[in-house]
Amino acid sequence: MKFVKADWDPEMHGFDLDPSAYLAELPKMRDALPAGAWAFASDAEHYSMRSSRCVKDLELAEISVPTDKRGVLTIDFAANQWKHESGLRIRYSGVSHFAIDYDQSIDWMQVDTVLLDEILPRQDGCLHEIALTDASIIVHCQEIEAVWGGA
Repeated sequence: MKFVKADWDPEMHGFDLDPSAYLAELPKMRDALPAGAWAFASDAEHYSMRSSRCVKDLELAEISVPTDKRGVLTIDFAANQWKHESGLRIRYSGVSHFAIDYDQSIDWMQVDTVLLDEILPRQDGCLHEIALTDASIIVHCQEIEAVWGGA
C-alpha cells in the first residue's frame, strides 16, 4: 500500500498498523475517487479501530468472480465475533484487474482477517488494496459499493 502501514513487526510479534498517512491524504482524493469508493473510504468509522464498522479484523469469507466482463466482483467479509455487529459485502463494478496473493507465512490462523485497506484513485476508477493477515487483495475497478450487513 502507498500510505497505509500494515506490516509484520517481528520484535513486537504482531502487526504494526497505521492509517494516519492515508487519512491525511484522503481529503485530497475526494474529487478523484468514484462516489461509492469515496463514501466507503471516508466513513468516519472505517479506520476507527474500536468501531464495529472498522474493517480491521473482518474475516475473509467468500470471493465471487464474474464469468463475463459485465459482471460484478463480490467479496464478502464475515463479522469478527468479538468486534463486529455484522459482516461487510463489497461489490466492484467495471473490474479491470483482480489479484489475490497468499503469503502463507502465518500458519497459526484459521482464516485470513483484514488488517487494513486503502483506496486510491486511478484512471477510470480506483484501486482497492486490502491487506490480510496472510494475503493481499488488489482490485482495479470503476466503482465500489460497500454494504455493512451484506455478508
